[in-house]
Amino acid sequence: MPTAMTRRELLAAFLGMPLALQGCQSSSPAAIPPGELIGTSATIGHRIRDGLQVSVAGDRWENHEVVIIGGGIAGLSAARRLKMSGIDDFVLIELESEPGGTSRSGDSDVVPFPWGAHYVPAPSQQNRALVDLLEELDVFEGRDEHGDPVVAEQFLCRYPQERVFYRGRWHEGLYLRFGASSDDLRQFDAFQKEINRWIDWRDGRGRRAFAIPMAASSDDAEVTNLDKITMSEWMAQHGFTSRRLGWYVDLACRDDYGMTIDQASAWAGVFYFAARVPEVGRKSRPFITWPEGNGRLVTHLFGQIKQQCRLGLAVADVNPIVDNPNGTRVEVTAVSADGNMAHGFRADHVIFAAPHFLARFLIRPYRKDPPAYVSEFEYGSWLVANLRLRDRPHSEDFPLCWDNVLYESPSVGYVTATHQRGMDYGPTILTYYYPLCEDDPRTARQKLLSIGRDEWADVVLTDLQQAHHDIRDLTERLDVMRWGHAMIRPKPGFISGAARTTGAKPLGNIHFAHSDLSGIALFEEAFYRGTLAAEQVLKSANVPYQSIL
Repeated sequence: MPTAMTRRELLAAFLGMPLALQGCQSSSPAAIPPGELIGTSATIGHRIRDGLQVSVAGDRWENHEVVIIGGGIAGLSAARRLKMSGIDDFVLIELESEPGGTSRSGDSDVVPFPWGAHYVPAPSQQNRALVDLLEELDVFEGRDEHGDPVVAEQFLCRYPQERVFYRGRWHEGLYLRFGASSDDLRQFDAFQKEINRWIDWRDGRGRRAFAIPMAASSDDAEVTNLDKITMSEWMAQHGFTSRRLGWYVDLACRDDYGMTIDQASAWAGVFYFAARVPEVGRKSRPFITWPEGNGRLVTHLFGQIKQQCRLGLAVADVNPIVDNPNGTRVEVTAVSADGNMAHGFRADHVIFAAPHFLARFLIRPYRKDPPAYVSEFEYGSWLVANLRLRDRPHSEDFPLCWDNVLYESPSVGYVTATHQRGMDYGPTILTYYYPLCEDDPRTARQKLLSIGRDEWADVVLTDLQQAHHDIRDLTERLDVMRWGHAMIRPKPGFISGAARTTGAKPLGNIHFAHSDLSGIALFEEAFYRGTLAAEQVLKSANVPYQSIL
């Protein structure tokens, strides 16, 4: 990105020229509202990546059974599983001042709001561990005739749920039926029939093609062959040429994976539509949500293990050692976020719940001889903004929903934090999401970080202004979060390739746990990977346990 751009160049770079010209029609746009850049702690992370040397004083070493690296959902879930089995002698180390990773949330005088993930589809009965977790939050009120948990009404995503803005009007739902041709509708029906075929598909062992967690999915060649092509190639093979259908499927890929249909694996694309439908003829599992999104789950998990958490510490070195007579142990060196204070932890086991690309920078054997497969892990960049409005924005036709998408926008729109509480009038919080879908993830990160809070605020407001002409006047505050490594990118070959399965294997008594090991960045996958790694530790430590997975 150029170091200095005109406003039109800025808007064109992030929104495209048509919206840039539209946004620049006014010679003096309203002033940018106040706000902050709520960034992740990149500075100390880059210093560690570049070889920061850390020395720990003798009195700053601690001994524990387990050290967990990373306080996202995977790390918190691993800690929960250890505690369930009676292991309290563990410590969780997290760089940020708040846990949760991309599931964290913020607060305001109106309602709390998400900074990333904002819902969890209701699990089926087969996902026992996740059902148990949600039962702890009293989310369910019984079982249906199929044995699946029934979500209590107050946790179900409230109607109206979704709308799309197109040619000056809002329309219900995310597939745009307004103005659709007979061929558009025919192709949409044919697409649904093909998805239904995959929903009903079973391999010789009775496994579904696509299941949650994804580890329960079939590895039959007919399924894994989908991972050899992109979603756009798959659609072309089936004659799905409708632009409206293409936009609809592309939105799904951008929303869940931060990738376009030209980039995402067809396995991931079909997974999105098929995995959450129990069987043909039944509806997809409903969304569970709160005003703060998955921050509610973070609060619950963190509350169970708060005393064992060390926030504001960045791991700088993970070193397996032979510590006779105790056998092989692991030394973990960490430094405060400002780089001024070092701490040391010796443990029998380590759960590495940070993104896997960090392994080559933090684990000493990998730092000396980086495994080639680690470079296969690619991560998408996201911009998330939270806007505090003093009143509801103007909308034509269909009313404000939970999920609001702009048809002609590179963003995936916004969710309304007050929607779930039935607050239909007065102040509100809008959470806006913008995935940077460049082919090269490094280019995307550079683009994300190339502009500051004020420039991003102008991009966000200009984008939303196409649907809400009064958005600048109503916005009292606009805060921005830049996620440089927000989620794993399921490019063709990654789901079925060796990198993902190799990365999931323990390195001695270092066990890996992160949603990137599943190839898809979902809460369910992070929860599964964290729980699985904790059970690997229990098995290695000869602790009696019964698997909950």
